[in-house]
Amino acid sequence: MDYALMTEPQIGGTYDQLLDLARWAEDAGLVSFARSDHLYSSREPRPDATEAFTTLAGLARETRRIRLCVLVTPVTFRHPAIIAKAAATIDQMSNGRLDLGIGTGWMELEHEAFGLPFPSWTERYERLEEAITYVRAAFDDDHARFQGRHYRIDAEVRPRPVGTRIVIGGSGARRTPSLAGRFADEYNHFVAPPQTIAPKIAVMREAAERAGRGPDEITVSVMGPVLGGVDEIDYRERLARRAAERDVSPAEYEERLRSAGVPVGPPDRLAETIEGLESVGVSKLYLQWIDLGDRSGLEATYRALTG
Repeated sequence: MDYALMTEPQIGGTYDQLLDLARWAEDAGLVSFARSDHLYSSREPRPDATEAFTTLAGLARETRRIRLCVLVTPVTFRHPAIIAKAAATIDQMSNGRLDLGIGTGWMELEHEAFGLPFPSWTERYERLEEAITYVRAAFDDDHARFQGRHYRIDAEVRPRPVGTRIVIGGSGARRTPSLAGRFADEYNHFVAPPQTIAPKIAVMREAAERAGRGPDEITVSVMGPVLGGVDEIDYRERLARRAAERDVSPAEYEERLRSAGVPVGPPDRLAETIEGLESVGVSKLYLQWIDLGDRSGLEATYRALTG
């Protein structure tokens, strides 16, 4: 299993904190540093919410080896021309280390707050399909041509990225994995039990074969929290603190996480969960870490996760 770090800086976090964690992740041997793309948070008091592509461009110049990922950028925020240009520029700045996640967008609150249109889910999905087709053409074709209902392109796009990978994520049963099979370099699903993810991986692989692609060339990843400890005592202490924050018993909170497929426990139990994910084809886990100031907690969780 490859491990990556996933941050949610719309919940709070400065560029310097992102840089600190990206450098830690690089030095610790994680394969990727990811961040969400949100403009706003419902939390009070309202935290800082830095812009995704701007921060990734900065990290591109201040890291050396680790891949950088936006997971994911909503098509409601930017025209695909801007997505393609921003991605190609960061690709150049990072020597080909960008992973570009693209999604429909879901947080109506931030669209309303900033005056951005928030179409129906049907239209957002139509725009997602078109945007991915547009960006793939811009990246792969000498002269990109595409005409859709919402977007069109007829241009030689320069610079062309040399290492950017497209990530398509979601929990839908058929449309999202099918889209990933047709266009993605990586298919991402929120962490869930293996039996939940396996049928969707099968749909993705079938779609890849129909599109003439090699399904095994598409990375399958999951993203979500991990509640681990370096030993049973450490784990129980962490579990008790998290449960108290949510005003539930440790046993109830542990069962809630287990049923959702979240890796929990000391190293041996975490390893069992990881093996279950690997058995259905998952090869990458994004460890979602919310508190950017809690480096010690992150380090202990990663040690537990990697045994």
